[in-house]
Amino acid sequence: QLVEFGGGLVQAGGSLRLSCAASGRTVSVGWFRQLPGKEREFVAAITWGGSSILYADSVKGRFTISRDNAKKTVYLQMNGLKPEDTAVYCCAASLVITATSIYDRYRYWGQGTEVTVSS
Repeated sequence: QLVEFGGGLVQAGGSLRLSCAASGRTVSVGWFRQLPGKEREFVAAITWGGSSILYADSVKGRFTISRDNAKKTVYLQMNGLKPEDTAVYCCAASLVITATSIYDRYRYWGQGTEVTVSS
């Protein structure tokens, strides 16, 4: 089971931190985002061991993914937010041993949390 926290409304240039609380056995967690009528887009992923991290080019240098193994929680720190970052952000868990951007590799999905960036 995955539960996301931390979405909200922020002005362009601002920051938000999303949290994904996970339960059960998983190896890696990723964040995806989706706008109505558009395909789900990969954002970032990390393994629980921390040895493998992956970012989409569109968020590199602005977003940081991290994890707290004791709390079984993955975080997505989003800085320098832009209006085009507006979307529903979902976390997903995979049994793949490396961070991956491939949607089909993720077995479990959260409900999502909405992020709105105003200009």
